[in-house]
Amino acid sequence: MNKSITLAKRPEGAPSLADFSFETEAMPSPVKGEVLLETAYVSVDPYMRGRMRDEESYIPPFQVGHPIEGAVVAKVTESKHADFKPGDFVMGRLGWKQYQLSTGEGLLNVDSDVAPLSAYLGVMGMTGLTAFCGLSEIGKPQEGEALVVSGAAGAVGSVVGQIGKIKGCRVVGIAGSDEKVEMLKSDFGFDAGINYKTTDDIGAEIAEACPDGVDVYFDNVAGEVSDGVHRNMNRFGRIVNCGAIAHYNDTSEPTGPRVELLLIQKSLSMQGFIVSNYENKFPAAIQQLSQWLHEGKLEFSETVVEGFENIPQAFLDLFTGKNIGKMVVKV
Repeated sequence: MNKSITLAKRPEGAPSLADFSFETEAMPSPVKGEVLLETAYVSVDPYMRGRMRDEESYIPPFQVGHPIEGAVVAKVTESKHADFKPGDFVMGRLGWKQYQLSTGEGLLNVDSDVAPLSAYLGVMGMTGLTAFCGLSEIGKPQEGEALVVSGAAGAVGSVVGQIGKIKGCRVVGIAGSDEKVEMLKSDFGFDAGINYKTTDDIGAEIAEACPDGVDVYFDNVAGEVSDGVHRNMNRFGRIVNCGAIAHYNDTSEPTGPRVELLLIQKSLSMQGFIVSNYENKFPAAIQQLSQWLHEGKLEFSETVVEGFENIPQAFLDLFTGKNIGKMVVKV
């Protein structure tokens, strides 16, 4: 029998294990034009919380009673498709299932000789592309500028900071523990780090870390952390809105400082994005990320959880900051 993980109900506030259900079904068998895939690695990502709501967004919501889906690396175990053979590894948007069928649409072959398989869910996958495209296309960092990254110890943030250093920026990361702050500096080359959980005034901490102000802010969290960064932005600064994890579990409309006057006073630009906006940039971005990786200019960190049954808990752990770098589940 095959196992899958479905959305049992839509959560109110913070999600819990009760919002997921484990189901069993007959083992699928491919027909002509299909492949049978065995899940190897599953990506869990904060944006999935938004898909658990029944509301219109840039991507359709998960359906109650149906398998959760996301980025997955899988092994082709049986093929009746001309483009894939048994033993191939592929990446695609697939269900949280141990085994599943695919027509091949949206699947990309991945090579473990180029990078570890799990890296295709991180630095060589959507994580790396999100960091590269968001920073390059919206942040437009210049040598000598100051770049601040919130959620800096996470999957996207840690890559953003490293790209900023490659571009010649002073990079300051914001994270949620002293251990993570130290890792940003020792492992990823950040110039400074701030533990937002132990500071009484995040704005003052930013001012101390960036005495000449902030030119680019890559925002993965929103909330009070971002309010503090905004106050330190330089004229013509760029704010890249990638994530808002501080608000993903809110049950009411969040309120806070209004940014319009600040945007006008300092001629700031502030733009949100999703990585698929820049799909035409993916080939060049992957080539550049791969080059930096092999040159040793780019490091990546993973938190690997083992076991198909632990996928829901790994997802929940994202919201309490238990991951360092990309959170993946090895099935």
